[in-house]
Amino acid sequence: MDKIFNNTEVAFSLKSNTELDRAYFLFKLIANKPLVRIGTAVTNFALKVHLPVEGLIRATVFDHFCGGVNELDCLSVVDKIFTKGVSSVLDYSVEGKEDEVQFDFALNMTLKTIEFAKEHQAIPFAVFKPTGLGRFDLYTKIGEKHPLSSDEQNEWNKVKERFELVCKTAHENNVSLLIDAEESWMQDAADDLVEEMMRKYNKEKVIVFNTLQMYRWDRLDYLKQLHEKAKANGFHIGMKLVRGAYMEKENERAKEKGYPTPICVSKQATDDNFNAAIDYMMHHIDKMAIFAGTHNEESSYKLLEMLAENGISKSDSRVWFGQLYGMSDNISYNLAENGYNVAKYLPFGPVRDVMPYLIRRAEENTSVAGQTSRELNLLKTERQRRKLK
Repeated sequence: MDKIFNNTEVAFSLKSNTELDRAYFLFKLIANKPLVRIGTAVTNFALKVHLPVEGLIRATVFDHFCGGVNELDCLSVVDKIFTKGVSSVLDYSVEGKEDEVQFDFALNMTLKTIEFAKEHQAIPFAVFKPTGLGRFDLYTKIGEKHPLSSDEQNEWNKVKERFELVCKTAHENNVSLLIDAEESWMQDAADDLVEEMMRKYNKEKVIVFNTLQMYRWDRLDYLKQLHEKAKANGFHIGMKLVRGAYMEKENERAKEKGYPTPICVSKQATDDNFNAAIDYMMHHIDKMAIFAGTHNEESSYKLLEMLAENGISKSDSRVWFGQLYGMSDNISYNLAENGYNVAKYLPFGPVRDVMPYLIRRAEENTSVAGQTSRELNLLKTERQRRKLK
């Protein structure tokens, strides 16, 4: 198969020379682990004591990794990247809120992004995090089968009502809905809720997608078990496949509490697990839909090969590729250039509230082997290409 991801002219066609230089500078900083650690601490302190740093953050790391401070603010980015065939997933990326007012706000924001998706061809999906609609500890308590107090039961009923309203609205508006995965110890409760929504709203086709973090060694078995339920109960399965985002927390908690880590033994085992899930879903694509959320070139090529081998159109609506905004443009824009379905996760929210997301992005880039060096090499190649024009 042609190696399409090396074309930096396509990858960075929307970036001005100034934006290209800013991206190169940012990834040079991110490549330095001690600097990321210090920068994170300083930024958190500055925000905590209300130093005037939001403008600086907005002009640098925020604008590189986020679409805007609200959904309307994102539209210029949405329209711009869609000129190259790359769609957007508006992701309200405010994290760590723990009260009912904030859960209702996140609910309304999710409903608003469904309306946006209905009205804009460039926004084919809506998305939310389970803990955007309910307390983390409540999911954990339910997942671990602990009894709930009457107040907690009422609280959980509200969480279920929020899930129901979002999924019903997505179904009524024919908008696909991605539901993110989180830490393993709260995920069982979320999985059960999402499965209930699939049974209800994925009868004719996939509307509701769950997320499988394939650095977990048990997720392929979960997918196969869910498939048996889907066959028996007549519903379709939608899955976003990712490698995962909470590895250090998962390993630390497993060690602290004395249970086997849910994380695969190696990076290679994770890659094999991810690719096996792609393989399984493609062999059952008549009743499934895949959103391959990956920055891994090898896994992306594998899915391209399977599409070709099975005679499935590049633009088949059951198969999407997804990457985060500000990362892996070589994959996103070259896929779109070659006619595949691809969407960028476009985080948005107030600068201060989105900082936990941005910090995770910086930490992820320092910890994922080869991620930052690949970004830097691609940016360097394109800068040199432009100088030689």
